Amino acid sequence: MVQVLSSPRKYIQGAGALKEAGKFIGSLGSHVMVIVDSAVHDIAEQRLIPSLNGLGYTLERFGGECSKAEINRLQNIASSSGANVIAGFGGGKTLDTAKAVAYYLQKPVAILPSIASTDAPCSALSVIYTESGEFEEYLLLPQNPDIVLMDTSLVVQAPARFLVAGMGDALATKFEAEASSKRQLTTMAGGRPSASALALADLCFKILFEYGETARLAVERKVITPAVELVVEANTFLSGIGFESGGLAAAHAIHNGFTALEETHHYYHGEKVAFSTIVQLVLENRPTEEIFEVIDFCRAVGLPTTLRELGIGSADPERLRQVARAATAPDETIHNMPFPVTEEAVLNAIIAADALGDI
Repeated sequence: MVQVLSSPRKYIQGAGALKEAGKFIGSLGSHVMVIVDSAVHDIAEQRLIPSLNGLGYTLERFGGECSKAEINRLQNIASSSGANVIAGFGGGKTLDTAKAVAYYLQKPVAILPSIASTDAPCSALSVIYTESGEFEEYLLLPQNPDIVLMDTSLVVQAPARFLVAGMGDALATKFEAEASSKRQLTTMAGGRPSASALALADLCFKILFEYGETARLAVERKVITPAVELVVEANTFLSGIGFESGGLAAAHAIHNGFTALEETHHYYHGEKVAFSTIVQLVLENRPTEEIFEVIDFCRAVGLPTTLRELGIGSADPERLRQVARAATAPDETIHNMPFPVTEEAVLNAIIAADALGDI
């Protein structure tokens, strides 16, 4: 089997990058439909639209959920507007929706994250949810976005919780890639993991541990520092390349399982992934010292280490079994682990991880 490393055609990051968006988008087409989060609609009008420099555009608010119904709605608007480029501006679900719309319309796509809360921007993947917010399926795309443009001056204006959630998502990258690569299975990039992908996943982890707390403190004060730039790159680019070309395993499958519990819907993707990473480490029987290093990191930056911190009031085995059952569905990435994983094993690991996080 061949090795495959997948990445966006162009990754742009820096303070004020949004002012140059039109230059890059203009290389893709003459009329862009911008799918925008309600939270950044005013910023789109004030900063993004002026950068388009005469390009035709259609600005459309995102409905809030990356669902099939929303993707179909936006496809129809894009088609009727004559757009030949799709852009997504906002958070992870907005960006995933833009990628899906562009795929179905066979148009190029520009991804403009307003926060650094997930590794979604760079990937050739859209996570599809039901209209009520439960995980439904992965939509694997034939290629990565044409452009990913990250303006760090926007990132530091958002609540620090978004950056921290991105660290939670990125935290899983190294551990999932390590577990999955042991079996040399086909990754979402379409081949077995390369040394480069595993090195990027490892670099992602090292940046988080070295600079994560420093970056959080800076963002809480709305300032950009070198640590912030590094963590944004880790959350967005390194994690995106690392998971896609290095492989997914238990942590994201367990996250998907947690979406079955309605009380977790108020928590961000990366917050659930962080706790699910601890569960994966328990499943792997990693050394206790290593597990507590991860728990201590989560506490330092403000990521959940217990079920209570995910809104789950008690470790009720019957309710948690719903999570374990969904996490071990036949097509889930938990089966990329280098050993068989059962529903019972996941249930036990969730309860044990909760106990460790509560010490």
